Amino acid sequence: MKVSELYEELKQDLYRFARTISRNEQEANDLIQDAMEKSLRCTELLDWPRHKQKAWFYRVMKNQLIDIRRKEKRETDWDDSVIPPFTTAGTSYVEMVDLLSKLPASLSDLVFKHFWLGLTSQEISEKVGVPASTVRYRIRLAVKS
Repeated sequence: MKVSELYEELKQDLYRFARTISRNEQEANDLIQDAMEKSLRCTELLDWPRHKQKAWFYRVMKNQLIDIRRKEKRETDWDDSVIPPFTTAGTSYVEMVDLLSKLPASLSDLVFKHFWLGLTSQEISEKVGVPASTVRYRIRLAVKS
């Protein structure tokens, strides 16, 4: 038996499961595609009984969805809370350097790392050695001033 034959046998069940755990049809299709790609690398899958094969696909899709949700949370957790005033003000690079120079060095460094280097508060906290919540607080403080 080939993986393509296995997919044809399981595709209705896989789609139904993926659709129930995901937000939309496109995400469900992505989960199924990722699971199929992984199944091509798992050589012993075809030797297993049908119920174990189906369980393997379900577990792979569920784990992939968990990874996607974690990534989305990391990307949107901080970005929505602070909107820098200079993005809408249309300031130039020279003006931005001037604004950063008016801040204390510690705050200027945090703002630079977050908005120019694109680091998250967790990444900055690991580099600076303070809690991520403190980094977020200090960036908000810098943006307000």
